[in-house]
Amino acid sequence: MLDELRRELRFAWGEAAFRWTMLFALVFSAFSVVVGVKASAHQQALLDSLIDTSMGAQDWTLEGRTDIGDIAYNVFHLPYDPPSPLAFAALGLRDELPWKHRLRMLALEGQIHETDAGNPELSALGQLDFAYLASVLLPLFVIGVLFDLDARERRAGRYELLCVTSVFGSRLFLLKAVVRGVVLFCALGLPFLLVAVASGVALATTLLVLGIVLLHIIFWVVMCRLITTRRLDGVTAALSLLSLWILLTIAVPVGAKVGIEGTIAVPSGGEILLTQRETVNDAWDLPKAATMEPFLAVHPEWADYAELDRPFEWKWYYAFQQVGDQAVQPLTTALYAGMTARDLAMAKAAILSPALLSERALMSLAETDVLQHLRYVECVRDFHARLRHFYYPLLFGEKAFSEEAMAQLPRFQPCTN
Repeated sequence: MLDELRRELRFAWGEAAFRWTMLFALVFSAFSVVVGVKASAHQQALLDSLIDTSMGAQDWTLEGRTDIGDIAYNVFHLPYDPPSPLAFAALGLRDELPWKHRLRMLALEGQIHETDAGNPELSALGQLDFAYLASVLLPLFVIGVLFDLDARERRAGRYELLCVTSVFGSRLFLLKAVVRGVVLFCALGLPFLLVAVASGVALATTLLVLGIVLLHIIFWVVMCRLITTRRLDGVTAALSLLSLWILLTIAVPVGAKVGIEGTIAVPSGGEILLTQRETVNDAWDLPKAATMEPFLAVHPEWADYAELDRPFEWKWYYAFQQVGDQAVQPLTTALYAGMTARDLAMAKAAILSPALLSERALMSLAETDVLQHLRYVECVRDFHARLRHFYYPLLFGEKAFSEEAMAQLPRFQPCTN
């Protein structure tokens, strides 16, 4: 059996078209990995620079200030979601959804959605990272080496002879397909494996990625065998396989996305931003009691400290900032519930598309999918809540301002899954 495998490998490698296809697969894989590494490294370098700048700006802003309201207004924080070690393989939604914010003690919703400005049209085209190669382009390589496997030997009149003289009999051409699929797997997986090891990706995660690639190759090897064994000529087989690729790789994912987005309504971040800012701006023209009342309904613990004696007081200012957030809470809940529902619906649709299933699995492993974004947003919300918990006792006079108190100012730390 081993001799037969070696012979088939020699036969495959002896074909110039096969060698060129494997070379292209290796080059495309290496290129896709390089693209991902550069993008991920750029994001990390940008974060490192912003973190250093943010810490320096905080220290400079705090120096010499004693007005707690002024401090809360001028001190900015940098919540962020750093790229995972595997992010180079699947950049995912990081170019469409925000992964860093510039945050202070103002109304949260306006700050979260201020960066709600991705480029979904560009993202829909896909990024030439390893996930795109493994989900969209991989089938084309499989089709390229298998579409004419049977028809070529039939045209040469060698098909029956090869089956008779092989110990595998009629399964010889399945062996040929498997050998070519294994070589393709090596060509596609080698660049990823080298970079994954160098990047410190966990062994289990690396094996899962390679397993996803292998399963996708197996699926398309099976599809090719189902079509090429029907005694079709090479052109007909190629057109049939390309039609199947268009259906499963393009039509199903795009159709599912359009249908799901049309069925599950989701408010936009811009709508939330506008509504929140209108609420905050309107508060300047309302009686102070009208803005303090909804705040105290949520924070009754500050009722004894809510007396307002001057035309402008910081505690009133930050109270109506929170009221602005409270006003858009139904929209915010609907947004994230809708995003979760859409993602769940796409997960179900992915059962019909191996390409979409592979892409979603790789994005999940790389922590660049919708669920990771929602986890990051929740982390930002928790941090902003910590800021309010820190500042409110100082703003409402329960605690006196001191350097010791300011030493407890919350510092953002990325959430871990």
